[in-house]
Amino acid sequence: MRNLVLVSALALGGFTSFAATPVIFHDGIAEDIYEEVISFQEEFKEIKVEEVPQAVQDALANDFPGAEIAKAYVNEAKEYKLEVTMGEETATLYANESGEWIQK
Repeated sequence: MRNLVLVSALALGGFTSFAATPVIFHDGIAEDIYEEVISFQEEFKEIKVEEVPQAVQDALANDFPGAEIAKAYVNEAKEYKLEVTMGEETATLYANESGEWIQK
């Protein structure tokens, strides 16, 4: 019986530690730290297609022959968001500045 109580207490204590997220109070407003950091890094700023690094342009030409960049964006981490057209199809691709494709 004592083991059952101990296991139950450990299980419930384990669940509460995963549910906790750090919160900052600023001027009476609660802000979640992680959401702000992630959204800041994910903000992409539109750039000219000519500003896309050559490595990214080469990767696009090699991996998606005939594809053209319609719009390009970059974020603080130097990750590029590309709106690409190929014929009548459009797609959004993400790459780092070295021309490696990344998942978003």
